[in-house]
Amino acid sequence: MIISIQGILAAATPLHAVIELNGFGYEVNIPVTTAEKLPPPGATVKLHTLVIYREDAQTLYGFATAAERDFFRLMIEHVTGVGPKMALSIMSRLSLPSLEGAIRSGDIGTLSKCPGIGRKTAERLVVELRAKVGSTAGSGEPDPTVSAPDQPSGSGGHRDAVAALVALGYKASDADQAVRRAALTLGPQATTEGLIKKALAG
Repeated sequence: MIISIQGILAAATPLHAVIELNGFGYEVNIPVTTAEKLPPPGATVKLHTLVIYREDAQTLYGFATAAERDFFRLMIEHVTGVGPKMALSIMSRLSLPSLEGAIRSGDIGTLSKCPGIGRKTAERLVVELRAKVGSTAGSGEPDPTVSAPDQPSGSGGHRDAVAALVALGYKASDADQAVRRAALTLGPQATTEGLIKKALAG
């Protein structure tokens, strides 16, 4: 099993990255939350990967952290009706801390706003993953080779900042996106207060 790939980032879009390694170019499907953390083309990058084998294809999926990869695997293996495409869509809409928080709290409203996710699928995510959420904790630290200057802050600070914005009237998905942007700007040492201020400032 290919659990990671490290090489030169040849090209990237919000949902794909091409990594050159030993003369080969590997197309990797990625969520938007990983694309946000990629370095510029030409830089070295490492992604934590999962290969999905089908009768007619072998597809490689990549993530900024091992925890994100493991959560992706949880969704496609344990949630009825959620395949790789839908799981990637869910992880493109919300960061891992926000996803885990929504599942733990049973926030069907936030989950059902992910593209392609209806209320029934959101309910299945909660029912089938609530007991498993957190099992990937401890491996969620960003890999320094993904994007050394612009890593987001720890998941605890991220969750607290999102919660604060929601309390101020933001929609959960909008709050998560604003905090992700703030984290990329401020870097890994950003405090919760700093993330909130930056997110509010735009």
